[in-house]
Amino acid sequence: MSTEKRTYRMTRRAQAQEATRLRITESAVELHRTLGPSQTTMAAVAGHAGVQRSTLYRHFPDETALFAACSAHWYSLHPPPDVGRWREIADPQERLVEGVSELYTWYRETGTMLDALIRDQTLVPGVGRRFSAFHERLERAHDILLAGRGLRGRRRADVSALLRLALKFESWRALCREGGLEDRAATELMASIVESTAAGR
Repeated sequence: MSTEKRTYRMTRRAQAQEATRLRITESAVELHRTLGPSQTTMAAVAGHAGVQRSTLYRHFPDETALFAACSAHWYSLHPPPDVGRWREIADPQERLVEGVSELYTWYRETGTMLDALIRDQTLVPGVGRRFSAFHERLERAHDILLAGRGLRGRRRADVSALLRLALKFESWRALCREGGLEDRAATELMASIVESTAAGR
C-alpha cells in the first residue's frame, strides 16, 4: 500500500472517529436538556447516539469525561454574556439594565437546560463541579453591578441582596416564564427596585 493511500485511510478513520465522538456528545447534551443529568445513563446516551456501549467507552471512559465534553460543547453553542464587558459602562444604573437584559436574554435561550442543571447540581457530583463556573460568573456580575454606587451600611447590604436576586435564573423564571413578563419588562422592574432602594426611597 502506498504512503498516500495509507495517509488517506488514516485521515478517513480519524474523521469517522471525530464524527462519532460529536454524535455521542450531542446525544448527551440532548438527554441532559430533556431528562437531566441525573436521569441520563451511559446506556441511554449510547442508544440515543446509535452506537455500542463499547464505542461510547472508547471515547468517554466515564460519566465525568462525558459531562466535561457535553458541557464544553453546550457552552460553545450558547456562550454566556461577557460580564467583564459591563465594567465599560460608567453609570451604575445603565450598567445594571444592560447586564440584566443580556443575562435574561441568555436565560430565555438556555432555560430548559438550566432547569435541569440547577435541579441536578446537588445530585450529580460532576454537574456540581462543572456548574460551579456558572455561580462564579454570577458572583462576578454582582460585584461589577454593585461597584461605583457609593453605598454604605444597610443601604449597600440591601442593594447587594437585590442585585443577587435580580441575577438569579430562578428570578427570571418566576418573573418571565411563570409571571408572563417580557424580558425587558422584567429587567426594568428589577432595575427600578434597585434604583429606589439605592436612593433610599
